[in-house]
Formats: sequence, C-alpha cells, structure tokens
Amino acid sequence: MTKEGDMPENKTIRKARKAKREGKAPSTQAGAFVEEEMRHLKRGKHRVKSRKQAIAIGLSKARKAGVKIKKARGA
Repeated sequence: MTKEGDMPENKTIRKARKAKREGKAPSTQAGAFVEEEMRHLKRGKHRVKSRKQAIAIGLSKARKAGVKIKKARGA
C-alpha cells in the first residue's frame, strides 16, 4: 500500500528523463523532483514543515526513480 505522496507525478518523471537524454547533470534531473515537492509545499498537499524538508523529500524521490545523486554530506 502506498500513499498518494510516495510516488512522483508522471510529468515529473518525464521531465527528469528528458533532462537525462539531453545529457544534463544529475542535479538538474533531480531538480524536477524538488520542484514538484516545492509545489506541494506551497499548495499544502503534504505535511512538510520547511523548505529543507521538501528538498530532502524531492531528492529522495529522485534517488528512488534512478537519478544518480550523491548522498547528503551530513548523512
């Protein structure tokens, strides 16, 4: 069972894959996922408390989708 917020939107995945095909950096590919989370934060879709938390969730979703992003420095 998955919650609605667990999976990124199809539009976001398409945007990230397009960036990968164009040879963009992994951070640019992950930007699509972070952008989606920031939109959710703004509209109050999730129980995100801060921008930092929204960014962390977006990067996590990007990693799950296969974008090769380095781990956070603090982790």
